[in-house]
Amino acid sequence: MNIIKQAAGGGLEQVREEDLEEINRWSRRTLKAEEVYVFSLRLCDNEVDREEERFEAETLEELAPLFLGKSGIFDHQWSAQGQTARIYRTEVVRQPEELTRAGDGLCWLKGYAYMLRTPGTEELIARIEGGILREVSVGCAVERVVCSVCGAPRGECRHVPGERYDGRLCYVSLRGGSDAFEWSFVAVPAQREAGVLKTAGLRRALADRPEELERLRELEQEAADGRRWREELRREVVRLGLLADRNAPAALLERIAGGLDTRELEALRDTYQARVEERFPLPVQLSYERGAAGGGGDGAFII
Repeated sequence: MNIIKQAAGGGLEQVREEDLEEINRWSRRTLKAEEVYVFSLRLCDNEVDREEERFEAETLEELAPLFLGKSGIFDHQWSAQGQTARIYRTEVVRQPEELTRAGDGLCWLKGYAYMLRTPGTEELIARIEGGILREVSVGCAVERVVCSVCGAPRGECRHVPGERYDGRLCYVSLRGGSDAFEWSFVAVPAQREAGVLKTAGLRRALADRPEELERLRELEQEAADGRRWREELRREVVRLGLLADRNAPAALLERIAGGLDTRELEALRDTYQARVEERFPLPVQLSYERGAAGGGGDGAFII
């Protein structure tokens, strides 16, 4: 089955000797560093996207070698005139500390692309560096498109993508990467994070400034911690909502909580917490037993 997946995407990459070696495998003549412009892209990942679909981590591994040599175009318009760049290297990046909506570690397919520096590409390069051309989309083929809950082919079961069943998110699972066609610059990506990357260029720019590079790592870790906290907060809101109202549909609570920002989640959590405390008041654990042995005013505390 043919798949078109869009994502958000950067940064200028310095042309190294190893880059030139790989680039020249695709060129008909030997290119020099000053003749090429290279950049990296986040092609696709294993996050559940806007269409409630996702590539499995194994699928990304299968697609990685298939994207080598593939051209970059615009809006999936297959025309030789639209060819702008070519991917010369790929790798699967794993970030186990960052969780997807499905609850597993994030991983994504990174591509390195090059284009020739010519008078005709000056404007295109300027638009990439200026962040105007940022989002990208991939066109590829997979062997199976199935329900993540039961494994049935899409449309052949009653599970609804985006809903949760026994706490498990249902989505459409894309499995068995079999071919890669192209990647395109687009306006609105289905995968929120796919596109031209800036982080790699920033890291290289800070390579000789260890204090600032360390601060960048700290900020990235804080961002990851914040995302984990928000996910825990979302789950707590759903749990308290179910306790506060036994008739509340779990799937509805999941969808409501998924669309709120952190402050809204905290406010809803506090509201549900108050309702839960009203429904289930905590019993007093210590009671003062009057008339204990000795007849004095000081009795025994009974736990």
